[in-house]
Amino acid sequence: MKIRFVLPVFAALAVSSIAGAQAAGPATKIATINVSQAIASTAEGKADAAQLQSQFAPRTTELQNISKQIDDLTGKLRTGENTLNDEEKTRLQAQINQLQQSGQRKQQDLSDDQQAAEQDLIETIGRKLEVVLNKYATENGYAVVLDVGSQQTSVFWSAPTVDITQQVISLYDAANPVKAGGAAPSSSAPRTTPSTPRPSTPATPPKP
Repeated sequence: MKIRFVLPVFAALAVSSIAGAQAAGPATKIATINVSQAIASTAEGKADAAQLQSQFAPRTTELQNISKQIDDLTGKLRTGENTLNDEEKTRLQAQINQLQQSGQRKQQDLSDDQQAAEQDLIETIGRKLEVVLNKYATENGYAVVLDVGSQQTSVFWSAPTVDITQQVISLYDAANPVKAGGAAPSSSAPRTTPSTPRPSTPATPPKP
């Protein structure tokens, strides 16, 4: 499962103002980082993403089964257009309508719950990543660190040599080791909304 990273909260992680950087003079050290890539590439991020995929797999399968039922009934109705009586056609169409409505509700609930769980994962890792990034930037004398993965940061070009994404990922993994078969000890379990359970890769929605 590929997590959809939307990071308005972390778009400016450890980013100093450009105006301040310009005032500091030509010796100012500037680095870039792709925060969303860093979160997804940490060992903890990968482990949590796999956990979410497993967590929502049964509901994804259920939606796929509903879609198949709709396809089968639609095919039966189409094939029997000239042979089925009106009562049977009405019954089949009612089944199709019921499955479509049920599938749409389940699809929305699944999508909502998965998005909530993913955002919780992002915020949990993002807070710890901010600590690692601030420490790294301070120790290495960077005045500005720009998040090139954020649409809110306008970076038209940057040299690969100033990208510190991999260094921060390595430092994060060292500070937040992942146990075999699980998430980092300090990670909280993904949070879902009780009343509405949500897919990163949505199941095939029931056909109308």
